[in-house]
Amino acid sequence: MSKIALVDDDRNILTSVAMTLEAEGFEVETYHDGQQALDAFNKRMPDMAVFDIKMPRMDGMDLLQRVRQKSKMPVIFLTSKDDEIDEVLGLRMGADDYVKKPFSQRLLVERIRALLRRQEAVETGAVGDTEDTKMIVRGSLSMDPLRHSVSWKNMDVSLTVTEFLLLQALAQRPGFVKSRDQLMDVAYDDQVYVDDRTIDSHIKRLRKKMRSVDEEFSAIETLYGIGYRYNEE
Repeated sequence: MSKIALVDDDRNILTSVAMTLEAEGFEVETYHDGQQALDAFNKRMPDMAVFDIKMPRMDGMDLLQRVRQKSKMPVIFLTSKDDEIDEVLGLRMGADDYVKKPFSQRLLVERIRALLRRQEAVETGAVGDTEDTKMIVRGSLSMDPLRHSVSWKNMDVSLTVTEFLLLQALAQRPGFVKSRDQLMDVAYDDQVYVDDRTIDSHIKRLRKKMRSVDEEFSAIETLYGIGYRYNEE
């Protein structure tokens, strides 16, 4: 049974979403602000979490930043209806997905399930012995899907599940262009719709992490209006 953490200062949302997730077979813990959640996470990290952004004491952005210092667990942000800045910032900071308020609880459940499936596939190799589980070595890049490990020039790089899958998809076929739609198919289930901005934000975050160990990193090329390409050294 997967443990899901819900963090939101709206008690009505906490109650209704928790009831829905428990009915779907999840173990759920609820928190009213980021600090309360962080205190609990320091004792035991959940399997994944859903954060509201605007909360008292510690908001969702600060909470995500602290969580990412010690965990790659999938995180979904709940964002305001018209607040695109929050969505982009959240994704750049390492969130795996976002859902806009007001939201369909069924959609949220599907996105949670999709992230958990991807997390399990990446960490345990549950997808089987396929191209998606094989080691990838491309010049300075080394990726081990079964261990969810990435290194660049022998320096470890910590990626979220979504970032890992996007880099894997690009590095599997160096020189070939992947459209945003193709990358969406890699990172998200068919029933989950995301727009181009979501993929672009993940790629920007991925580049930033790679440049944190090598400021000259330029292997991921943007082809404007087309998509992205991995260029092997």
